[in-house]
Amino acid sequence: MALLKANDERTRKMATTGRLVAPYYSYRGQEVIPSAMSAVLTDEDYVCTIYRGIHDMLAKGMPLKQVWAEVAGRVDGSCKGKGGPMHLTCVEKGVMVTTGIVGSSMPIANGLAWSARLAGNGRVAVANFGDGASNIGAFHEALNMASVWKLPVIFVCQNNQYGEHTAYAKSTSARQIADRAIGYSMPGVRVDGNDPLEMYAAAAEAVARARAGEGPTLIEAMTYRFHGHVLGDDDFYMPKEEKQAAIAADPVPRFRAKLIAGGLADEATLAAIEARIEADIDEAVEFALASPLPDVAELKSDVYADGCQVAEESYA
Repeated sequence: MALLKANDERTRKMATTGRLVAPYYSYRGQEVIPSAMSAVLTDEDYVCTIYRGIHDMLAKGMPLKQVWAEVAGRVDGSCKGKGGPMHLTCVEKGVMVTTGIVGSSMPIANGLAWSARLAGNGRVAVANFGDGASNIGAFHEALNMASVWKLPVIFVCQNNQYGEHTAYAKSTSARQIADRAIGYSMPGVRVDGNDPLEMYAAAAEAVARARAGEGPTLIEAMTYRFHGHVLGDDDFYMPKEEKQAAIAADPVPRFRAKLIAGGLADEATLAAIEARIEADIDEAVEFALASPLPDVAELKSDVYADGCQVAEESYA
């Protein structure tokens, strides 16, 4: 959680000072969900996420250097600088797809879960998405297919209460997204996505069900994003009192204090962890900015199959 918080804060600072030029969708406030979810996954398990999903990737173990170089559009990024922040991939850590298409993480996760079931390797797939995506057809189709085929997939709705610039109540008729699981004969649970223990318990149960061949689960994790839809958005549509209350209940320092109060950690230990994280981010930033930009020739690589002849075309 400390890593995700620090990484977001550094990214926004780099972007607002002009050292990083890239679109960025802050996940600040949502750090608990992937941290708890990934604690019950292995490197072999699959994760599909969305454009606001760098926290999902880092929690799953994607190396900082690969993330920063890709966000900066450099050749040492995970996709050679051609994917950017909306299309990161790290197969060795199970981060399979990051998509900018709302709702598309779910049918892709189904495909990965189906392959795991055919192989009998015990892997599970996690599809992350926002509350707005629950109104997309792909959500309903994916849940139906996963239930019919009893796929080992967990659908994780990170409900930050806003679909881009629209409040939940203005766009969604369901009282809560978890209720929609009933129509597809799967468990649907709503949890406090800012409580690490509650989120972990729900994740552990869902993953255990999936590994046992009992099928999918829908988890609605309630949270809040502290910033606008995209960097530069002035978030005028978010009531100030609502936002201030969410920030005051920031889950990262709150859990930090809980660890100390419960005798599970002391200030020196946690401060050392945080210092190490800042140093790791420093190193990743330096690595990214030292990496070269892609050559123009990269425009045609990874686009066509090897051996295909690409016709040269000129455009006015």
